[in-house]
Amino acid sequence: MLKTGLLSLGGMALAPHLVKGAASHRPFSVDANNRLFYSPLAREYFVNQDIDLALLAKLNANENPYGPPKSAQKAVIDSVSGGNRYAWREMKGLMEKIAEKENVTTKHIMMGPGSSDLLEKVAIVKLMNGGNVVAADPTYMSLLRVAESVGASTKMIPTTSNWAHDLDAMAEAVDAETKLVYICNPNNPVGAMTPAKALEAFCKKVSKTVPIFIDEAYMELAYGPEAVTMSPLVAEGYNIVVCRTFSKIMGMAGLRIGFMLAQPEFIDEIGSITRGGMGISLTSIGAATAAYGDDSFQSMTKTKNDAAKKYVTGALKEMGYAPIPSFTNFMMFPIAMEGKSFLKKMTAQGVGVRAFSIHDQDMCRVSMGTMEEMKTFISALKTIG
Repeated sequence: MLKTGLLSLGGMALAPHLVKGAASHRPFSVDANNRLFYSPLAREYFVNQDIDLALLAKLNANENPYGPPKSAQKAVIDSVSGGNRYAWREMKGLMEKIAEKENVTTKHIMMGPGSSDLLEKVAIVKLMNGGNVVAADPTYMSLLRVAESVGASTKMIPTTSNWAHDLDAMAEAVDAETKLVYICNPNNPVGAMTPAKALEAFCKKVSKTVPIFIDEAYMELAYGPEAVTMSPLVAEGYNIVVCRTFSKIMGMAGLRIGFMLAQPEFIDEIGSITRGGMGISLTSIGAATAAYGDDSFQSMTKTKNDAAKKYVTGALKEMGYAPIPSFTNFMMFPIAMEGKSFLKKMTAQGVGVRAFSIHDQDMCRVSMGTMEEMKTFISALKTIG
């Protein structure tokens, strides 16, 4: 039903945030409307919103506008002089801090240069001999794209009517060829949360059959009774993988560091082929160690992010839009305009956002910046009508 083709080199140049990500060596499929095939139910529009473009409000990459914290910046400066040495000792110290907070041992931890690196390592090791991975549709595609690139298949299960993971359908989709279940919670690109009790029950049951990878990149930004991490299940011995990043609440997207928690035998399996932590610099480890204990910065980020979401939600509703409730540092809402035209108009106003088509409904995804940036976004949105 879809025409597919290869994205031209010129088209790739218009989407640097796409071509420099997971499995960037693979050509992208596009449909008849030249939209990127994001997932079976989702397409993404793109225009020339280069990451180096001088935008008044860069709201297209879910970055933290307040970081890195001063504590991390100082740690980077202080650690530069030791850059001639490998950072294994310093990494061990950071892992010990994480282990203490998460009530696990360092043998339950693998570090990586950002959480996406760990997603991709797991995809390579677990799916390189074929099989399938079960995931929601739509969801974050990094792990899934790499799984496909090494010869595995993906079983994409549509989300529920309120954008939560359809856990019953995902459990039914697990078969003898399933090597992994992937759950991004809160989910990107829509920002929705799957109910905690239901997810916990799902994890305890399904992990007896297959490992469950839970991507919690945005969990630390979430409020409310559903904002519950699944990391205690790792400590309880379940075959669960929980991945976190320093890119979001800790404001260190460009410093590249993240970690995953899993059973030691799972960590050993991934480490038998890939080298967790080898790609992390001494300066990033220093910054992460400082940021990990900087509770005041994280609290400030969460508070300001929540205030920005409340402002944008209110403004969008006043304009007649219906934003999806978000537990992250971004928000998605349906738009009446065709997605590519929308992006062009917003970019002309100096505002960078993303545009998708999900279930044939065009939608905007906007990251939460400073309050000033969000006012710029709302002003631009009003201008384009």
